[in-house]
Amino acid sequence: MAKLIVSDLDVKDKKVLVRVDFNVPIKDGVIGDDNRIVAALPTINYIIDNGGKAILLSHLGRVKTADDKKELSLKPIAERLSELLKKPVTFVPENEGQEVENAINNMQDGDVVVLENTRFQDIDNDFGKRESKNDPTLGEYWASLGDMYVNDAFGTAHRSHASNVGIAEAMKKAGKPAAAGYLMEKEIKFLGDAVANPVHPFVTILGGAKVSDKIDVITNLIPKSDHILIGGGMAYTFLAAQGHNIGKSLFEPDKVDLAKQLLNDADGKIVLPVDNLAATEFSNDAAREVVGDDIPDNMMGLDIGPKSVEKFKDILKDAKTVVWNGPMGAFEMPNFAEGTLEVGKSLAELTDATTIIGGGDSTAAAKQLGIAPKITHISTGGGASLEYLEGKELPGIVCISDK
Repeated sequence: MAKLIVSDLDVKDKKVLVRVDFNVPIKDGVIGDDNRIVAALPTINYIIDNGGKAILLSHLGRVKTADDKKELSLKPIAERLSELLKKPVTFVPENEGQEVENAINNMQDGDVVVLENTRFQDIDNDFGKRESKNDPTLGEYWASLGDMYVNDAFGTAHRSHASNVGIAEAMKKAGKPAAAGYLMEKEIKFLGDAVANPVHPFVTILGGAKVSDKIDVITNLIPKSDHILIGGGMAYTFLAAQGHNIGKSLFEPDKVDLAKQLLNDADGKIVLPVDNLAATEFSNDAAREVVGDDIPDNMMGLDIGPKSVEKFKDILKDAKTVVWNGPMGAFEMPNFAEGTLEVGKSLAELTDATTIIGGGDSTAAAKQLGIAPKITHISTGGGASLEYLEGKELPGIVCISDK
């Protein structure tokens, strides 16, 4: 069923609680990458441009001790948000209590308030992790601060926290709406709908180190995909399952039988590398050699080879829907990044296809190549993206009101 979206709400004169994802890299109060703040702007702007009051909640990092609070305050983020919005933003160094309530009660239409890191609620209390373990009293308290709720934090949608599921459930119990923000709407539309009902040919590209990390994704997408292209360390477990020599390559011996089963179930849909860029050690400076799908005993595969790149590109050129999650090799080392970068380039060249990148190193590759504007959708979630691709229902989406 279709979910309620922020644009369905009449926000004028209303206090709108918004769960954003401001979990950005930050050190000594300096923000390393503000992409997630920028990504939240459309939802925030909709609310304030239409006369609503935006009350923003987010986590930042992992808060385990009182010392963590010094580095993980949202104050620098509120300051950056003010610069981006070109208007004052009120930061409240608490997320519960009289100071919070006073700040909200003093808001005028179009104002923005940022409350302190929600995960500060995970320490120094009798309950334990009030935010991360979804303390119902905390969700109810936060819900009491607003007239309506918008969840725009897809990155935590696979978790059941007080600031997403807790608030949404309390809102709905009180007869108030819980909607998806624009970012969340895009994730539902592309990662959810495009994968559930893809336009064919539908090609899935999977990489990364372990088969075990992607078992459920492969199982879910075998019936839906026309081709599943596999690279990265996980490819060597599949090549071992086919009886190839993989030398010293990373692989999971306990997953070889599973790989055989997946190859059998896929009935030719799984496409593996036909050559590899190999080296004697896991080092950017190691001597490199292109080998076939059998790797010498003293070498390890660290990237797909040029013939594999061409084979993958040949399949991709006819695709109408593409989902890519995970690098084709040891992308973090420039000498073994070529396969990943070439796959990214081929996605950017598709003009009549829906192209979706499912976060992680694939996103980093897209940014490095400068192709992000040519990709239909780049997911903002890590674990959430993976679980969505696995076909799982995500608590942070389930709890949003249906239209």
